[in-house]
Amino acid sequence: MRYWQAAVAIFRMEPPVTHPSDDDFNLDGDTLHEECGVFGILGHDDASTLTALGLHALQHRGQEAAGIVSFDGQQFHQEKRMGLVGDHYTDPAVLAKLPGNISIGHTRYSTTGEVALRNVQPLFAELEVGGIAIAHNGNFTNGLTLRRQIIATGAICQSTSDSEVVLHLIARSRHSSSTDRFIDAIRQMEGGYAMLAMTRTKLIAARDPVGIRPLVMGELDGKPIFCSETCALDIVGAKYVRDVENGEVIICEIQPDGSITIDARKPARKVPERPCLFEYVYFARPDSVVSGRSVYKARKNMGINLAKEAPVEADVVVPVPDGGTPAAIGYAQQSGIPFELGIIRNHYVGRTFIEPTQSIRAFGVRLKHSANRAEIAGKRVVLIDDSIVRGTTSVKIVQMIRDAGATEVHIRVASPMIFHSDYYGIDTPDPDKLLANQYADLDAMCRYIGADSLAFLSIDGLYEAVGGEKRNAQAPQFTDHYFTGDYPTHLTDLNGRTMSDPKQISLLKEAG
Repeated sequence: MRYWQAAVAIFRMEPPVTHPSDDDFNLDGDTLHEECGVFGILGHDDASTLTALGLHALQHRGQEAAGIVSFDGQQFHQEKRMGLVGDHYTDPAVLAKLPGNISIGHTRYSTTGEVALRNVQPLFAELEVGGIAIAHNGNFTNGLTLRRQIIATGAICQSTSDSEVVLHLIARSRHSSSTDRFIDAIRQMEGGYAMLAMTRTKLIAARDPVGIRPLVMGELDGKPIFCSETCALDIVGAKYVRDVENGEVIICEIQPDGSITIDARKPARKVPERPCLFEYVYFARPDSVVSGRSVYKARKNMGINLAKEAPVEADVVVPVPDGGTPAAIGYAQQSGIPFELGIIRNHYVGRTFIEPTQSIRAFGVRLKHSANRAEIAGKRVVLIDDSIVRGTTSVKIVQMIRDAGATEVHIRVASPMIFHSDYYGIDTPDPDKLLANQYADLDAMCRYIGADSLAFLSIDGLYEAVGGEKRNAQAPQFTDHYFTGDYPTHLTDLNGRTMSDPKQISLLKEAG
């Protein structure tokens, strides 16, 4: 029995109903954190400026740090900064340090490795075949295993990012060209990833064999662009060309005459694509199109299906902003119950807005959300959320709505219950911290949250909302392991872990 299955078996025993204490105060601890975003362009005179704009559009995928690497025909240039893209890369002086017509960038939320400047991507290395920079969204499920193997043979790792393993594998490859070395390296990696690599003349894009993480190709002024979502193409005025196929590697290269050649390498044995369902539920921007499907339309369909599956008599439908808004529109449309913005979100609260001292802990989620009393008082409220992870935020939001005068509070969740951890780039809590694993049934969860009723969208309802048909249990159309436990790839690092394995990747702790 794998450890998360054992955890489910243990923690499905219902504990007494307790509510979050003041020590549970954490504005960001009860959510599935964003992954990362990548952007790259080849052959454009404004490469770095366009990369900065693209990263700005992908800011929702990671807010801890951002980095850009460019090449000016002679040298590579690199800028890495902690914080938001707009805090640094809107400064002309910073962009002036990134000359050249080739550039890749990355905006980061850490899923492996500590929060430190040494882990900020793109990562750069000087190799026998020349300089190379890489950036990726996702997570390698055999990255730690390979890291230990290469360290045992003499490698020196400078970061705790799993991306650095790819650089070592490129360096060790016996192939002569940088392209073949890159392909040789990523063919050894397992997991979910969308990766960009940049050399002196090439921009290389690669997507994992299952297609878990998204990656799209665009074109601006005849120059190729690769990025995590179509919204990054929109912000720079680029045209969408196509999705990078699962398992595909696309090599764009500037020739001596200035022309650009594009070579697509596809796997000999291609497996069916299984994009991540949480891109549609939570991660992707609503105005993006992922694997040919409108994210906004999918989320609205989730609300429509939720109203069909879990109707309730109520006076008003209220989204938990911002993720629940499209689903709430769909729920209201299907149910005929009026939609209102009963919760107003403060968009200017960051992770370090204020030190959560004892004197202000009681404010809880009110730092981010405020009840719109005029639309709630005296009414039966249906709260629509995109997902529930630990449930601690739901407890506080329900109480906030009751304090604003609601006579009833019913929670409807536009995705299924989350039972399992993710290992492909989503920062999920341990299984025992997930609400679904702590209570025996919906009634117990509902009592914990303090709502009058609680319901989740079914897995078939989610599948139909996104793909138009029910889940095929023999060949699932999407990656859905967080709901079902059906992991689409090997979990080498997890399954090979022993009690004697070191609990930390690096002995170095950066100050700051």
